[in-house]
Amino acid sequence: MNVKGTDKRSWVRFVIWAALWTLWVIWHGNYWWLFGLPVIYEFCVSRRLKSWFEKIAAKSRALKVTLGWLDAIVFAVVVVTFINIFFFQAFKIPSSSMESSLLTGDYLFVSKTAYGPKLPQTPLSVPFVHNTMPGSGKESYSTALQYGYKRLKGLGHVKRDDYVVFSFPHGDTVLSRAPAEDYYTHVRMTSREYAEKTYGPLKVRPVDKKDHYVKRCVAVAGDTLQVTDGWLYVNGEPQQRYPGIQNTYQVVTSGTPINQVVLRDMGFNLGEVWYSQTLPGYPALPLTDERLEKIKTLANVVSVEPNVDRFPPDYPDSEALLFPFVETGWTRDNYGPLWIPAKGASVTLTGQNLPLYRRIIEVYEGNTLEVTEDGHFVINGETTDTYTFQMDYYFMMGDNRHNSLDSRYWGFVPEDHIVGKPRVIWMSTDANLKFPRNIRWKRLLKFL
Repeated sequence: MNVKGTDKRSWVRFVIWAALWTLWVIWHGNYWWLFGLPVIYEFCVSRRLKSWFEKIAAKSRALKVTLGWLDAIVFAVVVVTFINIFFFQAFKIPSSSMESSLLTGDYLFVSKTAYGPKLPQTPLSVPFVHNTMPGSGKESYSTALQYGYKRLKGLGHVKRDDYVVFSFPHGDTVLSRAPAEDYYTHVRMTSREYAEKTYGPLKVRPVDKKDHYVKRCVAVAGDTLQVTDGWLYVNGEPQQRYPGIQNTYQVVTSGTPINQVVLRDMGFNLGEVWYSQTLPGYPALPLTDERLEKIKTLANVVSVEPNVDRFPPDYPDSEALLFPFVETGWTRDNYGPLWIPAKGASVTLTGQNLPLYRRIIEVYEGNTLEVTEDGHFVINGETTDTYTFQMDYYFMMGDNRHNSLDSRYWGFVPEDHIVGKPRVIWMSTDANLKFPRNIRWKRLLKFL
């Protein structure tokens, strides 16, 4: 072996990889992983295991090819899994709740380092599959081994108005025959027995195996949020009017629909556009500020009026659907004021505010809670009238404000549900068109 050539390069590779591994161990905070350094030494310098495999492979060409492919596959799985856990992960926008900011069919790369990667809590899982096996719908993971919540240090924290990917808070219980629907909504609207009989059996998922959602974080821990006539205010200040935020309007025409080519050129999702002959016009046309001004200029448009839901609520704003699922006098367009719980902050519990915090206390933070007949609260066996939050919480809303099931319908998002921040749209396709016209070329490699 050439000491000045191969050996020197091997040691250089070892030093580089050992340094990177050590930095990762320091970031990870579990120093037992330093025992991985001998493995790096084996692959970079010693190569005894590789030599042994090469001797075996030399006996058969078929075996050599098989071991070659096996080596490549194992390497690819390990590297991609490592990248997905600690750095970034691919994600597809499945619904129109973020139109016109993020579109249905956008493919995103989500940064895990933006807020700090969360270590796997359910490590026994099939690589590259989130929670179900393609085709069969069976779980792709085992809960035989479970860890507690731990997040590594990130480049920053969730900020107000960030796009955020997170685990669906109500996704801990899933109806097998309606996995995309909210189990708890079904229970409130009908009954637990009916929901399970009609759409069951039930699946129970750990936090890191819940379905992923993407919304805009409109309020962070400690903020006070209020929606007034469809417009959002946080701590008394109006939210910035981002270009993609849209509400629905009643658009009355002179008797003819707006040309679909015109609507498509304006960027409308035609799946959300419905024309009523009896109006005549569009009862609920989703408009951004820019589209609103353009629609007003069309020759066959007679009037444009905002749709604002006020109390008493109409569907979908019944108390059984809007968080906290009791009568509050709120609607989706007139909601709050609502304080967002912060880690270390304490609240005095009352019969009135218990619906706001009960799921946090019992489910997200794992306490037992009982309310005695005389109205006292017993948490973990101790009588108390206060509760101190163990995590930060966030309030998420879709930019498509009248077509978004968000925190107004399922409440707060816990800190341990945060997955990452979308950084780039690497591909975007329109399901209404055929290839290659379905590719949205202007959105390719768009940084967010």
